[in-house]
Amino acid sequence: MKNKGISNIVIYFFLIFACVIALFPFIWSAFAATHTDTQIYSIDYAFRLGSSLAENFEKLSTAFPIWKNMMNSMFIAAVYTIGILVIDSMAGYAFAKYEFKGKSLFFGLFMMSMFIPTQVTLIPLFIEMNSFQMIDTNWSIILPGFASVFGVFLMRQNFMSFPNELIESARIDGAGHFFIFIRIVLPTMRPALTSLGILSFVNQWGNFMWPLITLHSQDKYTMPLVLSLMVQPGYVTDYGAVMVGALLALAPVLIFFLIFQKNFINGMLSGALKG
Repeated sequence: MKNKGISNIVIYFFLIFACVIALFPFIWSAFAATHTDTQIYSIDYAFRLGSSLAENFEKLSTAFPIWKNMMNSMFIAAVYTIGILVIDSMAGYAFAKYEFKGKSLFFGLFMMSMFIPTQVTLIPLFIEMNSFQMIDTNWSIILPGFASVFGVFLMRQNFMSFPNELIESARIDGAGHFFIFIRIVLPTMRPALTSLGILSFVNQWGNFMWPLITLHSQDKYTMPLVLSLMVQPGYVTDYGAVMVGALLALAPVLIFFLIFQKNFINGMLSGALKG
């Protein structure tokens, strides 16, 4: 019993230490956002609240239409996440519960597409979006990522655990395909949908390379572009304003995760164990 108590203490110690290491950058950034550039470089002000938060925010909002940029990121991430949930859940359900010729071949080819580097698709995607006259619009960021290979795989793994007998019973009672999918099967997949939604939202919120290529107007920029343009070689960097921007960019992701965190772990584990 004594050895068990000691082992628990050691485990808790390492867990607390890991949490401190993980949270340190965020805590420091929150304090740094209230300091001037000179104070940020001083260890004496590292964990003391300053009085320059309003000034730093004013510098940030003067350099960029920051609220417009925030709304761009919110709109892109929200619409992208909704599209991923709708399309990937339907595709995963089809691969899990429907039998059709070449099903295994199509799914195998679909999964192999994960091995294609993102950089290889950038030029074809740019040409395609340009032909649709969508360059420098939010839709040029949203549409190319609507079908996620990982999302289809995750949903398929979860749908495979749903009893086929319930689906057959519903069909015998006269239920149609969409009724069965939406009213019977999909409500049981809430943990998986939550996990996929969080991962998709965070992934799109932090997307940098593709928006950098397709967005040209300052009022169309997303938050990652704003933060990157504030720290450029050869220019004086106002780190106080950068820290304020970093906190603004962090807040929606943190709130989104805290709201849906209860189902996140369950959804990821169920997707890993079923199939």
